[in-house]
Amino acid sequence: MRPILFQIGPIPIYSYGLMMALAFIVADYLLAREFKRLRLNVSYANEMLILALVSGIAGARLLYLIENFSDFLKAPLEMIFSAGGLTWYGGFIAAFIVLLIYVKRRKLPILKVLDAIAPAVALGYGIGRIGCHLSGDGDYGIPTSLPWGTIYANGTLKPTYALRSYFERFPELAEKYNYWEKASKVIGEDRFGIITEFDTFIKLHPTPVYEFLLMVVIFIFLWIYRKRIKFSGELFGLYLILSSIERFFIEFIRLNPPLLLGLSEAQVLSILLFVSGILFLKKLRNVKKPNKNDNAR
Repeated sequence: MRPILFQIGPIPIYSYGLMMALAFIVADYLLAREFKRLRLNVSYANEMLILALVSGIAGARLLYLIENFSDFLKAPLEMIFSAGGLTWYGGFIAAFIVLLIYVKRRKLPILKVLDAIAPAVALGYGIGRIGCHLSGDGDYGIPTSLPWGTIYANGTLKPTYALRSYFERFPELAEKYNYWEKASKVIGEDRFGIITEFDTFIKLHPTPVYEFLLMVVIFIFLWIYRKRIKFSGELFGLYLILSSIERFFIEFIRLNPPLLLGLSEAQVLSILLFVSGILFLKKLRNVKKPNKNDNAR
């Protein structure tokens, strides 16, 4: 892992920040291109993306603090201003609400705008996941013996800490990987924390890479299908369905603890978004008022 890719003088260039910047640039290009194709004011696309970025980061951090409220009470400033600590669905929901308000105030065709956003969000999210992988920020999968299993010893969140609650839930696996003994042996330290023998030994599913690949596939499908939609809003509905399916199944090999009926928080939210996408498309189909400009080229 390379949390810091390189330095320009005394200034470190973080891999996560660089990939987030790349995601922003790509999303901006795609959104502007779609606005132009749909004959919408391109300047609005730039404004929307900035609003989505700011509100998304705020929402992602807020949900993370809620999830880790006990830790937040112990060190509030450290938690608020830490380099990591962002939860995707919190950012998605916050950005979605802010953009709905913006679109309404600008009197833009909301369904067209949502369709324009869908491919950009899909690819932007995927690129952002590569940043998570390179920085080793804790978005880890469960232990694996597969040849592409990844060692995150240099990550910003060490596996020793990230897997503690996982092994507390599965003591038989803790014994299998000799967790408690290896986690107690400190062999080094970097700017992000202590490195244990366990950190240098355990291989984990690189779930951010899996998500990147899946979201690229979803993006390609949305990008091809966008000129074939039968009614405004269809593309966004498909995005909700496909992205929620992707996240739901990835969660089975991630470290996130169960929240309800053995499902993680992200899986519960994925189910809600999947149902929302189905109902959204069903409602739009019932309207039966295709837009002539849906297939604008």
